[in-house]
Amino acid sequence: MWRHGQTAWNLERRFQGSTDIALTEEGVAQARRSARLLAALQPQAIIASDLQRTRATAAELARLSGLEVTHDADLRETYAGVWQGLTHEEIVERHGEEYAAWKRGEPVRRGGGELETEVADRAAPVVERHAEKLPEGGTLVVVSHGGTIRTTIGRLLGLHPSTWEALGGLSNCCWSVLGESLRGWRLQEHNAGTLPEPVLGDDD
Repeated sequence: MWRHGQTAWNLERRFQGSTDIALTEEGVAQARRSARLLAALQPQAIIASDLQRTRATAAELARLSGLEVTHDADLRETYAGVWQGLTHEEIVERHGEEYAAWKRGEPVRRGGGELETEVADRAAPVVERHAEKLPEGGTLVVVSHGGTIRTTIGRLLGLHPSTWEALGGLSNCCWSVLGESLRGWRLQEHNAGTLPEPVLGDDD
């Protein structure tokens, strides 16, 4: 589960949600560095959100691996209505009670948008469907967004939605590794790929 590279809105701490924002030059460089590491895993398949920041990130791994990317809108970031485009400070100022309830783990339609459970409802089945097609011991790379990755991991691990916030956010172009065990999915690495960096984005 690989998060896209840096965008200008990440740097500005603007809530992106499903807004289609491009990578910065640094974001492209991050994707290239990370792709070199991920290519060493010799993945069998790459799937990605259809937004341009994930398309551009996935394209770097596709170029090195020779694989085609399957894009799926169900891997998009959470739609967050009127929160989208606002800075962190603006969200707290204008929607403080809603923000606090979300941080407490309550089911909140941030900005009138999707519930986290609805994001997991659409994204987790995509991951499972493509994972089932892998050969024995195969690797699937999922290129998505911080919030979507967190909720999908929570769903795959069978965690209660109120605890999903316990999974820290992902830095740009870092990833989490899940594997299958006899008892289901298992989180093997989280926010891996570089030395720890600040998490800039919707899921900080």
